[in-house]
Amino acid sequence: MIESRTADLCDEHDDDLESCDLQFRQFGGRSHFRGPASTVLCHEDNALIRAVLAEPGDGRVLVVDGGGSLHRALIGDMVAGLALRNGWSGIIVHGAVRDAAGLRTTDIGIKAVGTSPRRCTGTGAGRRDVPVTFGGATFTPGADVVSDDDGVVVVGAAALSGHARASGSALPEN
Repeated sequence: MIESRTADLCDEHDDDLESCDLQFRQFGGRSHFRGPASTVLCHEDNALIRAVLAEPGDGRVLVVDGGGSLHRALIGDMVAGLALRNGWSGIIVHGAVRDAAGLRTTDIGIKAVGTSPRRCTGTGAGRRDVPVTFGGATFTPGADVVSDDDGVVVVGAAALSGHARASGSALPEN
C-alpha cells in the first residue's frame, strides 16, 4: 500500500488541507500515523486525556490542546501504553510529554512541543470533542489527521478522494 506523506498531500491538495505550523518533536515509536481526530482541550491536567484513551481508539488520533504549556507533562509512558492497548493510531500534544525514552519504544505515534519531568494534575478539568486550533490549523472531531516527519496536516474530504484516485489507493490506516 502506498503511504501518503504530508508533503505529497500539500503538493497535490494545498487548497483542501491545513498544515500545522508548529515544529513538533517526534516522541513515539511510529513516525507516520493518521486517523480521524478526537480532541481534548485542557491545561496541565490529564484526567480527561486518560478517560478518552481508555476508550477504543479504532485507529483515531487524539489531538490535545494543552495551550502549549511546557510546565507539566500531559502524556507519559503509562498513558501512551494505554493508548496503544486501546487501538489509537497516535497522539498530538500542544504541550509537554515526559518519559521520553520510554515513549520512543512504544509503537504509537506521539508528537509534542517538548518535555517536562513534572506530572500534571488529575482533576478532570477540560473539554472533549470540541474544535481546537493551534499552529494555524483547526482540528475538528472526525477530521482526518496525517502526521509524519515533515509535519501534521488536517485533510479535507476532497483531498482524500482525489489522492485515492491519483495513487490508486486510499491513505493507509496507520
